[in-house]
Amino acid sequence: MNFLQRFTEQNPWFKYLYNRYVLVITFFVVWMLFLDNYSYFEHRILNKELDEIETNKKYYQEEIKKDSLEIKQLKNPDMIEKYAREKYYMKRDSEDIYIIEFTEENPVKKPVKN
Repeated sequence: MNFLQRFTEQNPWFKYLYNRYVLVITFFVVWMLFLDNYSYFEHRILNKELDEIETNKKYYQEEIKKDSLEIKQLKNPDMIEKYAREKYYMKRDSEDIYIIEFTEENPVKKPVKN
Protein backbone atom coordinates (compact mmCIF):
# COMPACT_ATOMS: atom_id res chain seq x y z
CA MET A 1 0.00 0.00 0.00
CA ASN A 2 2.92 2.28 0.65
CA PHE A 3 3.94 2.12 -3.00
CA LEU A 4 0.43 3.02 -4.14
CA GLN A 5 0.30 6.06 -1.87
CA ARG A 6 3.65 7.30 -3.11
CA PHE A 7 2.62 6.75 -6.68
CA THR A 8 -0.63 8.71 -6.25
CA GLU A 9 1.24 11.54 -4.56
CA GLN A 10 3.67 11.75 -7.45
CA ASN A 11 0.90 11.49 -10.07
CA PRO A 12 -2.26 13.23 -8.94
CA TRP A 13 -4.23 12.21 -12.02
CA PHE A 14 -3.85 8.55 -11.00
CA LYS A 15 -5.98 9.26 -7.95
CA TYR A 16 -8.97 9.84 -10.24
CA LEU A 17 -8.27 6.73 -12.27
CA TYR A 18 -8.03 4.62 -9.15
CA ASN A 19 -11.52 5.66 -8.10
CA ARG A 20 -13.83 2.61 -8.07
CA TYR A 21 -16.56 4.37 -10.08
CA VAL A 22 -14.14 5.25 -12.82
CA LEU A 23 -12.84 1.70 -12.85
CA VAL A 24 -16.34 0.26 -13.12
CA ILE A 25 -17.29 2.68 -15.89
CA THR A 26 -14.13 1.95 -17.89
CA PHE A 27 -14.66 -1.78 -17.48
CA PHE A 28 -18.24 -1.39 -18.67
CA VAL A 29 -17.22 0.69 -21.69
CA VAL A 30 -14.48 -1.74 -22.68
CA TRP A 31 -16.86 -4.64 -22.26
CA MET A 32 -19.56 -3.03 -24.39
CA LEU A 33 -17.18 -1.92 -27.13
CA PHE A 34 -15.08 -5.02 -27.56
CA LEU A 35 -16.17 -8.08 -25.61
CA ASP A 36 -19.94 -8.26 -25.69
CA ASN A 37 -21.88 -10.23 -28.32
CA TYR A 38 -23.69 -7.03 -29.25
CA SER A 39 -20.58 -4.86 -29.31
CA TYR A 40 -20.26 -1.65 -31.26
CA PHE A 41 -18.10 -3.27 -33.90
CA GLU A 42 -20.51 -6.15 -34.34
CA HIS A 43 -23.31 -3.63 -34.83
CA ARG A 44 -21.30 -1.85 -37.49
CA ILE A 45 -20.81 -5.09 -39.41
CA LEU A 46 -24.48 -5.99 -39.09
CA ASN A 47 -25.56 -2.51 -40.22
CA LYS A 48 -23.39 -2.79 -43.32
CA GLU A 49 -24.96 -6.15 -44.15
CA LEU A 50 -28.42 -4.72 -43.55
CA ASP A 51 -27.74 -1.81 -45.93
CA GLU A 52 -26.51 -4.23 -48.57
CA ILE A 53 -29.60 -6.40 -48.18
CA GLU A 54 -31.88 -3.36 -48.45
CA THR A 55 -30.23 -2.24 -51.69
CA ASN A 56 -30.65 -5.78 -53.05
CA LYS A 57 -34.29 -5.70 -52.01
CA LYS A 58 -34.87 -2.43 -53.89
CA TYR A 59 -33.15 -3.81 -56.97
CA TYR A 60 -35.22 -6.98 -56.99
CA GLN A 61 -38.46 -5.06 -56.43
CA GLU A 62 -37.68 -2.91 -59.47
CA GLU A 63 -36.92 -6.02 -61.50
CA ILE A 64 -40.22 -7.58 -60.40
CA LYS A 65 -42.07 -4.45 -61.55
CA LYS A 66 -40.33 -4.57 -64.94
CA ASP A 67 -41.08 -8.27 -65.35
CA SER A 68 -44.72 -7.87 -64.34
CA LEU A 69 -45.15 -5.13 -66.96
CA GLU A 70 -43.52 -7.38 -69.54
CA ILE A 71 -45.86 -10.24 -68.59
CA LYS A 72 -48.88 -7.96 -68.98
CA GLN A 73 -47.65 -6.97 -72.43
CA LEU A 74 -47.11 -10.60 -73.42
CA LYS A 75 -50.81 -11.35 -73.04
CA ASN A 76 -51.23 -9.73 -76.45
CA PRO A 77 -50.47 -12.19 -79.33
CA ASP A 78 -48.69 -9.51 -81.36
CA MET A 79 -46.35 -8.80 -78.45
CA ILE A 80 -45.65 -12.53 -78.04
CA GLU A 81 -44.59 -12.68 -81.68
CA LYS A 82 -42.41 -9.57 -81.29
CA TYR A 83 -40.78 -11.00 -78.15
CA ALA A 84 -40.10 -14.36 -79.86
CA ARG A 85 -38.53 -12.60 -82.84
CA GLU A 86 -36.30 -10.34 -80.73
CA LYS A 87 -35.16 -12.76 -78.03
CA TYR A 88 -35.16 -16.15 -79.72
CA TYR A 89 -34.63 -15.10 -83.36
CA MET A 90 -37.73 -16.93 -84.54
CA LYS A 91 -38.99 -16.27 -88.04
CA ARG A 92 -41.78 -16.97 -90.42
CA ASP A 93 -41.29 -19.52 -93.20
CA SER A 94 -40.80 -16.89 -95.90
CA GLU A 95 -38.28 -14.78 -93.98
CA ASP A 96 -34.51 -14.73 -93.55
CA ILE A 97 -32.93 -13.27 -90.43
CA TYR A 98 -29.55 -11.59 -90.37
CA ILE A 99 -27.85 -11.06 -87.03
CA ILE A 100 -25.39 -8.21 -87.06
CA GLU A 101 -22.69 -8.25 -84.42
CA PHE A 102 -20.07 -5.55 -84.41
CA THR A 103 -16.53 -6.42 -83.48
CA GLU A 104 -13.87 -3.87 -82.67
CA GLU A 105 -12.91 -3.02 -86.25
CA ASN A 106 -14.84 -5.05 -88.82
CA PRO A 107 -18.64 -5.33 -88.76
CA VAL A 108 -19.67 -8.80 -89.97
CA LYS A 109 -23.10 -10.05 -91.08
CA LYS A 110 -24.04 -13.62 -90.15
CA PRO A 111 -27.04 -15.32 -91.76
CA VAL A 112 -29.13 -17.53 -89.50
CA LYS A 113 -31.03 -20.43 -91.02
CA ASN A 114 -33.59 -22.54 -89.20
